[in-house]
Amino acid sequence: MKKLKVGVIGVGHLGRLHASIYTQIPEAELIGVFDTDVHRCNEVAAEFNTKAFSNPDELISRVQGMSIVVPTTFHHEVATNVLNSGVHCLIEKPITSTIEEANDLIKTAEAKNAIIQIGHIERFNPAIVALNGIDLDPMFVESHRLASFNPRGTDVAVVLDLMIHDIDIILSLVKSPVRQIDASGVAVITNEVDIANARIQFENGAVANVTASRISQKKMRKMRLFQKNAYISIDFLQKFSEIYRLVDSDSKEGAAFGIPVEFGDNQQGRKIIYEKPPVEEGNALKMELASFIEAIKTNSEPAVSGEQGKEALRVAIEITQMIKEQLQTLGIE
Repeated sequence: MKKLKVGVIGVGHLGRLHASIYTQIPEAELIGVFDTDVHRCNEVAAEFNTKAFSNPDELISRVQGMSIVVPTTFHHEVATNVLNSGVHCLIEKPITSTIEEANDLIKTAEAKNAIIQIGHIERFNPAIVALNGIDLDPMFVESHRLASFNPRGTDVAVVLDLMIHDIDIILSLVKSPVRQIDASGVAVITNEVDIANARIQFENGAVANVTASRISQKKMRKMRLFQKNAYISIDFLQKFSEIYRLVDSDSKEGAAFGIPVEFGDNQQGRKIIYEKPPVEEGNALKMELASFIEAIKTNSEPAVSGEQGKEALRVAIEITQMIKEQLQTLGIE
């Protein structure tokens, strides 16, 4: 089996994990890593028995796929350099800092016939993967992503740090254009917004109520989907999903996942069944990188395309800007 040659630019906390995972994927060969922090670069290269490159261009010239795990402000510059060499990119979320930069990267990738995959890792969370094959058509979505304070990532608002995960998932589930957004938030312990809430309305009538906080005592990463005759609960932290569905009383549905349970007097000849789809144990990052490798080898659409990454960024920027304008009007910021 011919292995795909890959590299990693940026080997901080997350970039190191990329390097580690690549060494565990049989279809991939980690050629080397690059980081502006020479000591860190050498340290990670030695840990995974690969080469520490002192020049990114030299690494780019030797690989077919590259993970770009640098601060968001450098995504456009670094990815442009990689793409111009015809090398496929996995860019950590968000795709770029601005929509203009995202559009430019997408155009460059198309011109060079290169793939861009965006690192929205929650697409590979076992709780989401377990819902593959389930007919999802949510009309109301409620999500809470709460985290305790961590200085890493506080250079951007919580919307781009945490909420964008849920924005991406919601946009992938509600296949309709966004019609309107209302948002509010506040900075508490950093100079950026630390708690935010957004109400996203779609053209098909669907509504999503999204909350994110990075100053909570307890972690929570949950999403609830409501659709005709069904309620789906997704726990990203505990990595499982649950489904409650209303079916005819004589239906045998749900037997594959659990035991049908009747609620109430069942006067309408219907019942609610409970299903807990089986979850396969797996490393979400490994699944993400493996999908990137597969997309390159088969020249297929990546799991999260540049266009999808751009749309998630567009919504996140609109929410962030709306909150900032509100705070400025109130004289809080």
